Amino acid sequence: MTRPVVLLAEELSPATIEVFGDDADVRHVDGTDRGALLEAVADADALLVRSATQVDAEVYAAAKQLKVVARAGVGLDNVDVPAATSAGVMVINAPTSNITSAAELAVALILASMRNLGRADASVKAGKWERKQLSGVELLGKTVGVVGFGRIGQLVAERLAPFGVELLAYDPYVNHTRAAELGARVVELDELMREADVVTVHMPKTPETTGLIGAEQFALAKPSLHVVNAARGGLIDEEALYEALSSGRIAGAALDVYSSEPPAASETAKRLLELENITLTPHLGASTAEAQEKAGVAVAKSVRLALAGELVPDAVNVAGGAIDDVVRPGVALADRLGQLFTTLAGESPELLDIEVHGEIASRDVTALKLSALRGVFRSVVTEQVSYVNAPVLAEERGITVQLVTDESTERFRNVITLRGTLRDSTVVTVSGTLSGVDQEHKLTEVFGHALDVPLSDHLLIIRYEDGPGLIGQYGLRLGEAGVNIAGMQVSRAGSSRGAEALVVLDLDESVDREFAEELGAAIDARSIHAVDLVY
Repeated sequence: MTRPVVLLAEELSPATIEVFGDDADVRHVDGTDRGALLEAVADADALLVRSATQVDAEVYAAAKQLKVVARAGVGLDNVDVPAATSAGVMVINAPTSNITSAAELAVALILASMRNLGRADASVKAGKWERKQLSGVELLGKTVGVVGFGRIGQLVAERLAPFGVELLAYDPYVNHTRAAELGARVVELDELMREADVVTVHMPKTPETTGLIGAEQFALAKPSLHVVNAARGGLIDEEALYEALSSGRIAGAALDVYSSEPPAASETAKRLLELENITLTPHLGASTAEAQEKAGVAVAKSVRLALAGELVPDAVNVAGGAIDDVVRPGVALADRLGQLFTTLAGESPELLDIEVHGEIASRDVTALKLSALRGVFRSVVTEQVSYVNAPVLAEERGITVQLVTDESTERFRNVITLRGTLRDSTVVTVSGTLSGVDQEHKLTEVFGHALDVPLSDHLLIIRYEDGPGLIGQYGLRLGEAGVNIAGMQVSRAGSSRGAEALVVLDLDESVDREFAEELGAAIDARSIHAVDLVY
């Protein structure tokens, strides 16, 4: 039997290569040599890279038998995932390989900022001895606010507790019980900013979290505040951070990530280089020998599964392996419904039912449950969500998840529904189906309102008290903002004026949260949600 060809385009650890043993023909190529890469990949069944090799449509076109691309790391900036999906190539990464390294760096940056370590190092190397000028503050007895209390945020909290700090946590999706176990008090962001001596950020970057900490938040802060970002660039408004640091509004900051990397490439980020009260590192969160080793071994194991035709838990674009052919088209739909649910709910549910109705309910639909959970957590955690860690994330947050199957259905051949109960007993539901020979994603229900509208990439979902002229109002405002409405559907709960109406607007481009809130206020909407979906 011919062994599959596994092509390593960058240097990986011996432990990574050992995973394949004698079951694969492991070859090496310099991935930065474009010509050599395109020639070598022609025979490859699997391609393993780190960050230097660009894997794009040209590579997929040259690799006629390529089945899987694996990035030995967390990010996928150098891998064109949509092009891989179009080419039928699975993409894998190592989503949790660096979480310990990232947490440890955050703690190091906190200490570096509070003790002026960067300035002290530069001062001594310059032949100076500035002990008085570089006096710092102790961490003991301080209040530390952890913004984003997922896996990395929790690891940071665990490591800070022995320093004798008071811990605050802000996260709309936080498990209050888990936070309490770690000694953290859950608060709103404004309260955290008012009380904290240190703020460390561990949120994913989404339209909602971009610029999460800006001028308004710094205005609430103590003058002694130190702020740290070792998560994603742009979570802290860099212009507002510059003003807060340069004016003395806050004491210090430490950044490992930037809106543009390196920061000198951005006019906004570049201004931070002028300041003395900021410590800067070049995106070192995953740069440890241990993280690199974990990443290589993890993706090698997943590549073996992919080449064997088995379910690959860490696949980011294709649910590989033993999924029923009838069920497989619903995997992407379930993921997108999960994303929509989280946007509408705004918090983690206490109970989540994933319901599968129709003919496919007679099949093994476990993959739909896993995919729905993956979608639910996409914008909630900083790490890559996979089919394996999604149930773990639900368990960590105290969410009871149930898979419900029913072969009967009323309006459509098959329907997937997510039904979640929130802490205040509010129930949020979203439903969808696959339509036509192209298996188009359709949204069939939201908040109990029956629909039949494309589940597109950019949606605006508004609930309001029905009345004359409202459609014209929000249509006009979107037009003035240059946002085109590709389609829409209005559903009304009841036949009389004044009943609750729900409209789903299919937009050609996304709208930001601020615009959506202003639009909702203008028409006195009960709720408004700007939704951006990916797969």
